[in-house]
Amino acid sequence: MNYRENILCAVRFEKPDYIPMIFHINPSCWNHYPSEFLQELIATHRFLFPELNGSQQMEVKYQPFAQVEKPFIDGWGCVWQTTENGITGTVVEHPLKTWDAFDKYSSPDPMIDSGRGKVDWDQVAHDFETAAANNKLAMGGVRHGHTFLTLADIRGYENLMFDMTDNDTRLWKLIEMVEIFNTQIVQRYIQAGAEWMSYPEDLGMQVGPMISPNHFRKYIKPSYQRLMAMGHDAGCIVYMHSDGDIRDLVDDLIDGGVAVMNLQDIANGIDWIKDKLADKICIDLDIDRQKVTRFGTPDVIDDLILNEIKTLGSKQGGLMMIYGLYPGIPIENVKALMDAMQRYSTYFS
Repeated sequence: MNYRENILCAVRFEKPDYIPMIFHINPSCWNHYPSEFLQELIATHRFLFPELNGSQQMEVKYQPFAQVEKPFIDGWGCVWQTTENGITGTVVEHPLKTWDAFDKYSSPDPMIDSGRGKVDWDQVAHDFETAAANNKLAMGGVRHGHTFLTLADIRGYENLMFDMTDNDTRLWKLIEMVEIFNTQIVQRYIQAGAEWMSYPEDLGMQVGPMISPNHFRKYIKPSYQRLMAMGHDAGCIVYMHSDGDIRDLVDDLIDGGVAVMNLQDIANGIDWIKDKLADKICIDLDIDRQKVTRFGTPDVIDDLILNEIKTLGSKQGGLMMIYGLYPGIPIENVKALMDAMQRYSTYFS
């Protein structure tokens, strides 16, 4: 099977040839690791980089919200700053820190702005048209942090928590504004021919979610469900992502027809993930980058990957894995991880 066929079989539990594996190198890594080291690893582990064709080199590009040189103002008026090129910044100025300017506040124009940068819909449609011919999927999606985190960026996290507690009527109007914008983004991806729609948003902390389940169900889940229903009804694979401990929210997250759930392994627990999700939806397992891969030995890392595959995997499919490399992981651990992901991808073959 080619990459496209294999990933569809994994999602649909139709006996993929191998477990889809992705190794993402954050752009900041090129400032911390020897370039020749990273290039050699990519060259010897091409399986982990399906987005690269043939001898194509990885392009190192900093997003505008991940550049040290100057703050970035997104379409919502949020001011982003970072201290490390390549690392997504944080919002340091909230356009509605107070409600004083709300009467004149407006959303970005979805015809030209994704909410966090410019978007060329003609190019998106062209890319989708050629995706299948290049053994790729036509993947669309709303920006990371599309609803809850956008509200927090606009108002500030603490203000947002008070708004929810007070059931502020202005919050409902802001939620409606954000949802209308997101709806238009989803519509345009579907019209362009998307067959996969992603809805990424970090909701978890180290322990528990950063929003109470009751507040999530009241203020956020209805928007999630309507946005996901659009993708689901259009025949798209619905993909949900969240970092952190989301065990208290996962039932609500997958309630909107989610086919693939991307969540972190150690933060949620492999045994819990197995009991809750295995054989029900496809698990895109986000491999630990805080503990084992940072402080463990190569042998321990190898054991981690093998154990996770044995616990969550099946010959029928339903498992994918992804790792995001950031500065600080020992060089020998990087190689051990890539070796293990490549080696055990065919464990059930």
